Amino acid sequence: MRNIGRPSLKTVLKTTTVAGLAAIMLSSGIPAQVVQSFAAPVSVTAPQAPSFADVVSAVSPAVVSVRVQSDTQVASDDNSNFSFNFGGRGFDQLPDDHPLKRFFREFGGPDSRGPGDRGQDRAERGGPRDRDGNRPHRLRPTAQGSGFFISEDGYLVTNNHVVSDGAAYTIVLNDGTELEAKLVGKDSRTDLAVLKVDATSRKFTYVTFADDAKVRVGDWVVAVGNPFGLGGTVTAGIVSARGRDIGSGPYDDYIQVDAAVNRGNSGGPTFNLSGEVVGINTAIFSPSGGNVGIAFAIPASTAKDVVADLMKDGKVERGWLGVQIQPVNQDIAESLGLKEASGALVVAPQEGSPGQKAGIKEGDVITAVNGQPIKDARDLSRRIAGLGPNNKVEIALWRDGKSQTVSVTLGNMQSDEAAAADPKQPDAPAPSSEKTLADLGITVSPAEDGSGLSVTDVDPDSEAAARGLKTGEKIVSVNNRKVENAADIGKVIEQARKDGRTRALFQVEGGGNSRFIALPINEG
Repeated sequence: MRNIGRPSLKTVLKTTTVAGLAAIMLSSGIPAQVVQSFAAPVSVTAPQAPSFADVVSAVSPAVVSVRVQSDTQVASDDNSNFSFNFGGRGFDQLPDDHPLKRFFREFGGPDSRGPGDRGQDRAERGGPRDRDGNRPHRLRPTAQGSGFFISEDGYLVTNNHVVSDGAAYTIVLNDGTELEAKLVGKDSRTDLAVLKVDATSRKFTYVTFADDAKVRVGDWVVAVGNPFGLGGTVTAGIVSARGRDIGSGPYDDYIQVDAAVNRGNSGGPTFNLSGEVVGINTAIFSPSGGNVGIAFAIPASTAKDVVADLMKDGKVERGWLGVQIQPVNQDIAESLGLKEASGALVVAPQEGSPGQKAGIKEGDVITAVNGQPIKDARDLSRRIAGLGPNNKVEIALWRDGKSQTVSVTLGNMQSDEAAAADPKQPDAPAPSSEKTLADLGITVSPAEDGSGLSVTDVDPDSEAAARGLKTGEKIVSVNNRKVENAADIGKVIEQARKDGRTRALFQVEGGGNSRFIALPINEG
């Protein structure tokens, strides 16, 4: 039965809604707009990546391409685009019946003859010669790299390996202007060179060296250069590491960056975000020859000093101590009673060197120079070189388990350095009087010259073999004590055990070289 007298709930709600809308319309005088609502689009507020545009626009005019030409003898002037070398012989030195000569005569190339010169002797059409019959020399492109101005009057820096053996140099500005340059000086030890552009009528945009001591791993850097001869190219990355030793020389202390650096970038600068040069790109690690994100730059601190010397008189003078050194590892430190694996172990002082004259001996560990601790062999090399010649320095040594100090007046590496006397080759092992040092895994016999012990056998499973000791080498000393027989070694090792040491230091000669290895003295 339907309830006619009472409205349903649905009717009430509908009526109320309509009445509300009517009230809104009446109160405003205009119809109410019904707005449909949508979800807001995604919006992310994230840190903005740095832009290098300001840095690049400021420094690019200071960066140049370097083209190098060498003085080479003209082998032929027949307008050929071919250049050949066969086992050290030029094309014209090949026999007339050589298949390559027959091929090029028929199809073109060196020694080919057109319709108008058949039968013409090659010597008659080979181009100009001097009165002695020799062909002239001419300049040919041999290398290209990068560089950058460091003064407004035209001094610029590049790599030594870019300009080495060059006879003429052309620099190309970022606007395409080509200018001739001359070589001021070069230094192969640090791979740096300085060129000079003589252009009195213009001033060049130049850059300055940064304080690379403030450069941190992870800092942004920008590399500008001339990869593959393409001209001004900019890449960016971060400092990946510091103090890299890549085996290129005694002063290796490279900054590693991951900015894309390729062939042709050599000599170009790596900048910080202030437009200062933190390093000079000089090498890459690449199995393929292209960029893999591992590049090495000469630190600005090294370049600044070398460049200043080159600009002064075209050469670099360095302090010279005159001792052959090697790093001190943990094993060597233990064998010598050192608390830390630091310093530089003297393998041998050179005859007549400042170090020898001051009393430095083989087996000494140089621990400090002028009171400043020496970290390793590379640190010593850089420190001595940087002090310069004729300076008197205090060298702290570790010898026979205690410290002592000697005074040395450094020589000049450029003028005083003398080749060390060639050490004697290891003597052939004597067939008799062999003594076996079973605990070390080696067999020795007295050397024929009466100095040291020849190694006649090395157990391949021993620590001696693992450290690189080989048959035919000679043991000269143990813990800086000369040894002439197996008993001498036993006495030194026994004393080391009494002193609480776990390793002994062996001086070994072989292959024209001398080195130290530390062997455990309790090996069974």
